[in-house]
Amino acid sequence: MAEPARKFQEEAPLYREAPANIEAEQALLGAILVNNDAYYVVHDFLKPDHFFEPLHREIFDKTGEMIRMGKLANPVTIKTFLPAQDRVGDISLAQYLARLAAEATTIINAGDYGRAIYDLALRRSLIGIGEEMVNLAFDAPLDMEPKLQIEEAEKRLFSLAETGRNDGGFQSFTDAVTIAVRMATAAKDRDGGLSGVSSGIMGLDRRMGGLQPSDLIILAGRPAMGKTSLVTNIAFNVAAAYEPAEQADGTFQAKNGGVVAFFSLEMSAEQLATRIMSEQTEISSSKIRRGSINDQELVKLVACSETMQRLPLYIDQTGGISIAALSARARRLKRQKGLDVMIIDYVQLMQGSSKTAGNRVQEITEITTGLKALAKELNVPIIALSQLSRQVENREDKRPQLSDLRESGSIEQDADVVLFVYREEYYLAAREPKPGTDEHLKWEQAMNDARGKAEVIIAKQRHGPTGSVPLAFQAEFTRFSDLAEEAYLPERFE
Repeated sequence: MAEPARKFQEEAPLYREAPANIEAEQALLGAILVNNDAYYVVHDFLKPDHFFEPLHREIFDKTGEMIRMGKLANPVTIKTFLPAQDRVGDISLAQYLARLAAEATTIINAGDYGRAIYDLALRRSLIGIGEEMVNLAFDAPLDMEPKLQIEEAEKRLFSLAETGRNDGGFQSFTDAVTIAVRMATAAKDRDGGLSGVSSGIMGLDRRMGGLQPSDLIILAGRPAMGKTSLVTNIAFNVAAAYEPAEQADGTFQAKNGGVVAFFSLEMSAEQLATRIMSEQTEISSSKIRRGSINDQELVKLVACSETMQRLPLYIDQTGGISIAALSARARRLKRQKGLDVMIIDYVQLMQGSSKTAGNRVQEITEITTGLKALAKELNVPIIALSQLSRQVENREDKRPQLSDLRESGSIEQDADVVLFVYREEYYLAAREPKPGTDEHLKWEQAMNDARGKAEVIIAKQRHGPTGSVPLAFQAEFTRFSDLAEEAYLPERFE
């Protein structure tokens, strides 16, 4: 049995060349030099770094730069921007460019050649990641846990799957400007003209421009304010509005709405589903849980459940999940199903690493820093719920402030947006004076004004205004909605 294995080892090459297709690179460059429109067939997904031959990278880069500036790129105009002294074998660079153009294929083949070059570049990057994983596993320091190696490898694989690149280094300002213009174009085409994903609540969208990619949004409030109700409303709105659009490289991205990941550390998936069905059918969740519903209400529930089963809304109900595990599951979901919005209910129930165990402030700092890094890595908005400290209850004015955030230093610092949910009705109900007194009459007036109303206070926003957004809240259906403005109400007659 040992002889065949030895023979295979002797015949196997000691070194294998990295996968590349120089002919495909030459054919594509030639097509672009003959017909500049070929560049626009591949420019969405193909970058200079995807070319194996360094000279081809430079030609593609300079050619693309000229075409984007509205200039003609051909062997005559492009050669002045390339090193004149360079030679390709026995011929000069100018002769090489002319030969590329002379042997060019048609623009029809440009997409196929571009995808072949892109796929081979991914394979080379995969080989590089694999080699580093093997070397690190052999030579890892004693204080480096294998789990950290797995997380790092998964992060790099995700980056490669998302962008086709694995360097993670500097980005040219040209690329950054191109991405900014692309975002503006997407906002123009998206329903409501938002640069981010619509929350389904117009008042919030007007102030925030939607849920912005790579933002960490902290939603905080005291118990019974409706934090979970608000995020379940948003999760349903985003998933229900999902409308995919095919990209140039064959992948799909959300034109409207999006795929939602809901990490529920406190409630079970069934409880969340009950809340959403109550909101959509206007049947109170207590009636649904007790089963005290009539035939008509049962028909509404069944119809709602069939609709919900088709929504791109994914729930993870793991209690006490760590930031590392959450990150790995989010990357996996984005790779397999797509991901546009993440929701975490709530931060204080998450766990940090073993290094920060026992120090709650350090643990929360590690979690919020990790969530912000994950939002940037996945390029999705992350809405993370947070508790408020009890000091709110000791003030006359119960409206939350940034200083009320528990372990507020790291949460306030890492968050791009901080929202507070506040319901005056809740606090007024607990302070009812003795009936029949003047104070009770004033209290009744205040209760009537506050009943069914809530506020979302935007206490911090890096890229927009702060302020308060009035909302309507139906407690029996756990539903938040836009509050009708006075100017749009029907005319009243005394």
